[in-house]
Formats: sequence, structure tokens, C-alpha cells
Amino acid sequence: MSVSDFTNDLGGDGMIAVIALDQQASEQAALLADHLKLPLVDSSSATAFNLLLQISESGVQLQPTGKKAPGATYVDFVSGAVAHRRQFGGGKGQMIAKAVGIKGGVRPQVLDATAGLGKDAFVLATLGCDVTLLERSPIIHLLLNDGLARAAQVPEVEEIIQRMTLYQANSIEWMQQQALQGEHYQVVYLDPMFPHSDKSALVKKEMRSFRPVVGDDLDADQLLEAALAIAENRVVVKRPRKAPFLADRKPSLQFEGKSSRYDIYPLKKL
Repeated sequence: MSVSDFTNDLGGDGMIAVIALDQQASEQAALLADHLKLPLVDSSSATAFNLLLQISESGVQLQPTGKKAPGATYVDFVSGAVAHRRQFGGGKGQMIAKAVGIKGGVRPQVLDATAGLGKDAFVLATLGCDVTLLERSPIIHLLLNDGLARAAQVPEVEEIIQRMTLYQANSIEWMQQQALQGEHYQVVYLDPMFPHSDKSALVKKEMRSFRPVVGDDLDADQLLEAALAIAENRVVVKRPRKAPFLADRKPSLQFEGKSSRYDIYPLKKL
């Protein structure tokens, strides 16, 4: 998705704008607004927009506006829930670890073709996998890149971040091109956005910010086909527990939890 496609998908004026939260960030905010083809605003006009891409010395975040708006969404690999999962998440016993084939000394090379805010990729990197992340939304890519850059300065997680490589790209086109060049990844991991229910996904703070920017992955079936063409060992698809299979293609193996499941499409054993 190009920047122009992205801004058109946002619905034009009134959707999202860039704002500097401090004087030190004003130049960076202006450069980003120009690059993303988004309005640059100050506090006097900010409320005219539904979402604000806030730039400050401490980082980049996406803030909904309006009454009862949740807090800002940003990427944090050092503290909070991600840190708790890194320390107490269950290690190799986690479903995601089993799904991608982590066992014994095996740490597969993983392509995360739907990186989002990078949480699953970070878990896999924490467990020792080298992970390539693809994110097609320029805004989400910006948030993720900012989080990676900040985390790379923290000794506690620096080594983990070094195992994560991020690209902004349309995953389907990127994988198709890589396949034509004969490039492959041991495991391709997919977690496409599922069409939402107002009673479920939108209650989460991150979804209030995230979904208006990226929308639903309506091309998810094509995503699976592209992934199968580039994977050496398996494709892993994370889905809501009761969601239909991608492309109506039944997996050979599943790991199922309370709210989500992992559909495994094996090509050969690790």
C-alpha cells in the first residue's frame, strides 16, 4: 500500500493529523507530516481530527480524540504487558512457540507478514528466533519502528531487538517477489485483522486506534497463498477461536486456546 493509497483509505480530511507535543519535536513532526501527506496541526485545531499522530522527544504515539477516548497507542518492548510476557509468559511452552516449531535447540527463521505492533514477533525473538517483520501501513510501521529504536537502546532487550528486522511493504507483493527470486523462510506467520464486532474488538484501546488506520485484511486469503509459496517448513495462521479458515483451507494441525487458535499448514518437518 503506498502512502497515497493509505491516506485515501483513511477517508480524507478529518481523519488523522500529525502534532508535535513539545517544541523539540516540531521539526520531526513537520517532516513526518510531509512524508505521510497528512495535515500538521497544533492544539487549537487538533480536535477536528479523529486520530492524532503525536510526536515528542519520548517517541511516537497514536491518540484518538473525542469524549471517552482511550489513551494513546504506542509500541513498548521494555515495560508493561510485553515485559511481563517476556519474563513470565511460559517460554517454549507457549502456544505460539509450539505453533512455529520451537523445540529443543530448534529456533526457526520466521517471517511475520502481518507485524502490527510487533508483540508476537517480539515473543518469538525473545525465544531465540530471527524474525523479519512486514507491515504495510505507514502509520503502524512508524509506531513499530519507533518502538524498536527505543528498545535497542536498552541493554535488557537489546539482543532481542537485534533479531528483529522490519520492512514497510505490502506482504502479498513482497512475498510474491521473494518467491520469484527463490528466497524462502522456514516459517511464515500470519495474524490478519479479522472483521470486527462492536461488542468485542473495539472495546480494546489499541483497536480503537489501530483498526481505523489499517482496516480489515480483506485480502487475507491471498496472503495465505503467497505465504505457502515462500515457506519452507510451515505457515502458521493465528485466528479468533471460532473464525473460519483462511481461503476455506483446512489446516493439518491446530493449537487452540480460550479466545484464539493457531492453524498450521506444514510443508515439511523442522
